[in-house]
Order: sequence, then C-alpha cells, then structure tokens
Amino acid sequence: MFDHADLGALRDSSLRMQGHIRRQTFSPEHAKTLRRFSSWEVSELIFRVNQNTFRGRLAADPSLPSGEVEPDGRQRWFSLEEINELRRRMRINRKSLQPERPANRRAVRVAVANFKGGAGKSTTALHLAHAAALDGYRVLCIDFDPQATLSHSMGLTDVTEEQTVWGIMARDLMRETERMNRVAEGAESGRALPRRRVPASIAETGLGDLRVGDFIRPTCWPIIDIVPSCANAAFVEFASAQYRHVNPDWSFFAAVERWLDALPPDGYDIVIFDCPPAIGYQSMNAVFAADILYIPSGPGYWEYDSTTSFIGQLSEALADLDDFETGTDFPAGKSHKAFLDVRFLLTRYEPGNELHRAMRDAFGKVFGDRMTAHPIEHTRAVEQSGRFLSSVYEIDYRDMTRETWRRARSTFDAAYDEFKTHVLAAWTQLEELP
Repeated sequence: MFDHADLGALRDSSLRMQGHIRRQTFSPEHAKTLRRFSSWEVSELIFRVNQNTFRGRLAADPSLPSGEVEPDGRQRWFSLEEINELRRRMRINRKSLQPERPANRRAVRVAVANFKGGAGKSTTALHLAHAAALDGYRVLCIDFDPQATLSHSMGLTDVTEEQTVWGIMARDLMRETERMNRVAEGAESGRALPRRRVPASIAETGLGDLRVGDFIRPTCWPIIDIVPSCANAAFVEFASAQYRHVNPDWSFFAAVERWLDALPPDGYDIVIFDCPPAIGYQSMNAVFAADILYIPSGPGYWEYDSTTSFIGQLSEALADLDDFETGTDFPAGKSHKAFLDVRFLLTRYEPGNELHRAMRDAFGKVFGDRMTAHPIEHTRAVEQSGRFLSSVYEIDYRDMTRETWRRARSTFDAAYDEFKTHVLAAWTQLEELP
C-alpha cells in the first residue's frame, strides 16, 4: 500500500536533493550571485552606444565607476550597481540613459500565464525581468506557481508558505474580516451586522501583523525583488475554498491587488507575475491584479490547442464572475475585469522547422495583431541556461562561443524590446496618481 505518508517521504527526499543541486549550481558560498558585465556588453548591448564613445566618457570623468580589470587586462567588468550609477550620471548626445517611465503612475503589472505546463512561462518571466533590470527598470516578481521555478532561478531556496502569495492572501482575509467587524450596526435597521471569525489556524499565524513589505525578498539582482513560492504553497488551492466560507463577503480575488496597492507607488516600475499552469485561486488573483496578460505558447499543435482552451476557460471564468459575483469578488469601484493589453508569445521556436513555421502562421491568423512579432527561438544557449537555473543574461559569454551566446541573447532582446513597447503603451493608460 502507498499512502500520503509515503508520498510525503518521497517529497522530503526530493527536496533534500534539490537543495544539493542548487548548492552545486550556484556559487561556492551556496548563494546565487550575479556576474559582472564587460565594457563591450555595457556599451553596445545595455546602453546601446558606441564602445569608443563609452570609453571616452569614462576617460573624461574619473569620478565615474571604472569597473574592474581582469588579469588579461583587455576588458573592464562592471557590476549592475556600477552600471546603474553610470546610467544615472552619464548622458550620450545630451540624452539620458534612464529608461522611459510615464510620470505620476504606479508600476505596470504583467501576468505571464497559460493553461499548459512547459509553455515557457517561468523562462519568459525570468528573462523579461532580467532584461528589464538591465534596461534600468526596478522589477518586482511574484511567483504564484507552487513549482517555484522562478523563485529557484532567482536564487531563493529557503522559503516557507507564510512568505508566499498564500501569506498575502491569509493576511488579507484577517485584515478585511477585522475591517468588516468594526462596522458596529446597520445604519437603517439599527441591528448589529454579522461578525465573522477567522479560525485559530489562520489567526494565530501572526500574518495579520506583518507589514506590506514583509513578503518581499531581495535577489542577487540589486533592482529585482520577489515574492517567492515553494512546494508547500500548493495547498493554497484547497485552503482558499475554506477561507471563502469563513467570510463570504471577502472580496477574495482582490487580495493580491489590495496588497500591491498598499506598496509605495514609486517603489517599482514593472511587476511580473509567474502563474501556475491552471485556472485556480492563485492564477485568478494574478489575473485580477494584472494590467497586461502575456500568454506564452510552444509551437506545437497540442500547445496551440491548450492555449485555445486556456483563453476559453479564462473567458468563461471571468464571465461567470461578471454574472454572479459582482460586488463580492471584484475590488471596490470595479464591475468587471478588463486588461489594458493581451499578447501571445511563441516560445521554443525553430525557424528551420517546417511545422513550427506552419504553427506560427496559424497563431498569426487566429490572434492577428495580438500575436507578438518576435518569437523566442530555441538555441543551445537557451537550453543550457535552463539546465543551470539561469537566464541567458546571467551566462558569461566566455563560457561558450560569443556567437552562440549572442544569438541566444538577441532572441530575448527582440522579445523584450517588443514587450517594452506594449508595456509603455499600456502604462500611459493607467490613471494618474492623486
């Protein structure tokens, strides 16, 4: 016989092996660290200026960060902190190197979601976050997926469920229930309104006393933070159903949005959600908080079929909430969920593969201008980065031929440039802050 205890023992054994693998994958100090970037990368790939111009500016102003010269003496290497200081202080042709950001608006929120596992959601979220950080944007990632691939890739290995989205939701339940209970009497009837009680299993966790920023963890990227996930967070799908019975008046799907609204509006520029491969309580919280829906899909027929199922089920779920849940699950002042933009992104694409080309044409015919122009191509460097829980941006180009690395980076650069265009267009549509 094989019961839950045996499954739990296998899980514990696997988690121990995961810890060992991560310790071997990351630095000798058992913590992931961010590499330095060469002056060639900084000038041509990050700032996108002529390398001689960049070197001339450094030579003209000795107060600027000068990086480190490695033993071969041929190249200077800069930390991301030094790159950010250069970005703040240096101007090229009288133009700032700071990234474009609409004035007086909160961070724009992007959900990377699809129904099918293996569609490239975590890979896409990871690379968009890293590309945005190299572009100078301050990024907050939220890992909604109990598989925690994004969290592991960001170097977080010691996470408990209280530190995840589940903790944010439980905290919101307690605070919203307390707020409702503070209303002493109904104004018209004079009768006391019903009081809701949160079970001790939730109330005694201490989550209700946490500050809004206590769920955010730093990463080895100095301008990327994350709300991580972990395998134990999988139980949130079961717990959420219980929580909704505890307080039926709790606007459940607004929990993460309320938490985000409580953050300083100028604390981040872009928030990226990595969603689980299902339409459930966690993914719907991400959907409700998102301004933009980014839907990655592989180039196969079954992936196309799954993507179709995903948007169909998401449409039905949102329509059901429009019809039956208005006033309960929607945030105050909203009657239904609408996105500022929806985009489909093809991943693991091979230009020389006839089937992939045919499926790309099919995607384009169905989704039209919602389909991104630049798919993420499958290359050896992309495959290698996935094996080592890293993005292409974290791989040192000296670990392979520069051409192999450059080709992999160029596919993500093109996807990010298009992503940035869509983000900026949606960003301007957000309401200005009071």
